[in-house]
Amino acid sequence: MTTKTTLLLCCLTLSASVFSQNYTSYKTGSSTDLQTSALGGICLMGGASEDDNAMKWFLQQANGGDILVLRASGSDGYNNYLYSQLGVSVNSVETIVFNDSTAANETYIQQKIQQAEGIWFAGGDQWDYISYWRGTPIDSLINDAVGNRNVVVGGTSAGMAIQGGFYFSAEYNTVSSDTALTNPYNVNVTVDSATFIAQPILQDVITDTHYDNPDRKGRHVAFLARILTDYGVEAKGIACDEYTAVCIDTAGIAKVYGDHPTYDDNAYFIQTNCELANGAPENCTLGNDLDWNRGNEALKVYVVKGTTGGSNSFDLNDWKTGSGGNWEHWYVDNGGLNEVAGTAPNCSGLALRETATIGVTKVYPNPASEAIHLKLSGSNEPLKAVYIRNSLGQTVKKMLVEGLSEVSIELNGMPSGVYTLEVIHTTTGIESLKFMVTHTSTF
Repeated sequence: MTTKTTLLLCCLTLSASVFSQNYTSYKTGSSTDLQTSALGGICLMGGASEDDNAMKWFLQQANGGDILVLRASGSDGYNNYLYSQLGVSVNSVETIVFNDSTAANETYIQQKIQQAEGIWFAGGDQWDYISYWRGTPIDSLINDAVGNRNVVVGGTSAGMAIQGGFYFSAEYNTVSSDTALTNPYNVNVTVDSATFIAQPILQDVITDTHYDNPDRKGRHVAFLARILTDYGVEAKGIACDEYTAVCIDTAGIAKVYGDHPTYDDNAYFIQTNCELANGAPENCTLGNDLDWNRGNEALKVYVVKGTTGGSNSFDLNDWKTGSGGNWEHWYVDNGGLNEVAGTAPNCSGLALRETATIGVTKVYPNPASEAIHLKLSGSNEPLKAVYIRNSLGQTVKKMLVEGLSEVSIELNGMPSGVYTLEVIHTTTGIESLKFMVTHTSTF
């Protein structure tokens, strides 16, 4: 064999090795896993440079453990920043870059998720995260870490966009506010609800980022209109300007971090106006301008300034109690978004009607004090089971109701607060909604 032939074969072998690498790992800090009790929570960041104080909060919630940064592009830019530049001690920071979807099957990555006390999603293209992770061991292990180990999870830009129960997938690229408002069924308006990153308190939330650059308010409203039209769910929105973050503790209180008053950094908490008898869009159809007016009060929005100490906040348990913010009414008229001064919600419950219909099941009353009642509105979808979960996602009541079409559930022993009702049918799967218990009993 000639020298040239040998050299060519070596180069081909090296090339094949490089291009077959489906992930890249960068490690800073201890190589030995340190098991600590993470403090939980969620950090949602709007993009551009990270807010240092919000990142300190994220690290503190990891309680000295190991931080895992997951990303689909880029390299190790977070490692030194998180490990040594913020003054919060952690055992290690490891960044794993997914080069393609096959990395989801790597046992090394799966083990690192199981060992982490904090998981951070970087920016980029959210469709990469969704197409690489959804329905794989990766999202299953992340959800297990949240549900069973109280791991703190955060993300910026695309890493924030993937964390709601509903999410803009960007499967066919991004979409502007103008495009979404003038045709909410444009092919690029891809609003998804398939189970992905499961955060119980964000189950009926869709997030959006970079709210001020470019302006994304209009498209976010179009997403909410699509969810209500397509799924029958009065979803809510959480959004951040760039350089702004929302950090949610395990009690459901969202603190807003930014550099106000030096900069105009805002977070937005958006909900359908629960005061309206009919809150649905007047026109949300293919090829037409979105109309969602409802007397210029279709949506109620709490706009909160982000401060260095996170002193301003919003309560995600009732979606009406906040500090340091102002209420606005948003509405869409012939494809144009309008923002005017508004008022706080003046209704009980969580932007839900006294009698709600989720798919084929009627649920009433909401809020409830002694019992909640379920009744099928169809004749061929028998019930199978009913679960009630608290704001942490823990099951507090379970009833097997095989074949029944109507059932009442006593609420005695359940503290006042917000709960998720999951109704399981024998044929059509699961329906869910939030409801409120208003009495003062305790466990």
